[in-house]
Amino acid sequence: MENKSANYASVNGINMYYEIHCDGNIPLVLIHGGGSTIESTFGNLLPLLKNYGKLIAVELQAHGRTSDRDAPETFEQDADDVAALLNYLKVQKANFLGFSNGGTTTMQIAIRHKELVNKIIIISASFNRAGFIGGFFENMPHATLDNMPAQLKKDYLKVAPNKNGLLVMFNKDKERMINFKDIDENLIRSISFPTLIISGDQDVTTVDHAVLLSKLISGSRLLIVPGTHGSFIGESCSTVPGSKTPDAVATIIREFLV
Repeated sequence: MENKSANYASVNGINMYYEIHCDGNIPLVLIHGGGSTIESTFGNLLPLLKNYGKLIAVELQAHGRTSDRDAPETFEQDADDVAALLNYLKVQKANFLGFSNGGTTTMQIAIRHKELVNKIIIISASFNRAGFIGGFFENMPHATLDNMPAQLKKDYLKVAPNKNGLLVMFNKDKERMINFKDIDENLIRSISFPTLIISGDQDVTTVDHAVLLSKLISGSRLLIVPGTHGSFIGESCSTVPGSKTPDAVATIIREFLV
């Protein structure tokens, strides 16, 4: 993409990697999913959003090129880290797009840092344990680095060739999901910004949960797309060769942000 700059910022005790693409007034902040990098979640979507304007893509604690801290990962801390980065960049108002765990982080930004928010887009994310498909939490304690999706491991090592760092990220992601804490429904109801909720019809989070989320956030819009977790935005583990669905989703995202 044009006008890309790659940088680091010291925020809340970590060295956070971020990229700025293109120019514009209110930026769109892209927040990746668990176990992911900017490229693995947004490598195919970023070029489709280039006509939007300024894009700020981040990598969260222990992910990709961002350093770790001596503390567990939490969605609240990730939200605070993104907010601190925007304050560092002197961004007063932004739109936010989060995928999967990044979507839960986006909800926390809308709850904890309202002053920064213009609009939010929540993709394939849940605010409570009931929002995940059956078996998700039962299987999580048995997850190992060996059965982590090979593409995600490849994507991590491409930008951060550190196998110990990969293991640290995996273990912290795993512990966060095992101990996933519900966000109180009243806090979700307190989100008052224009919101677009997107979910696949065969996603890791359920369609019923996406509908519930759309009812709790007053005035939000809901899009259910044919596809699996991430396939409809071209996420690296689930890209469908030749599919035009990411183009269609990107068009809807751009129109929502106008």
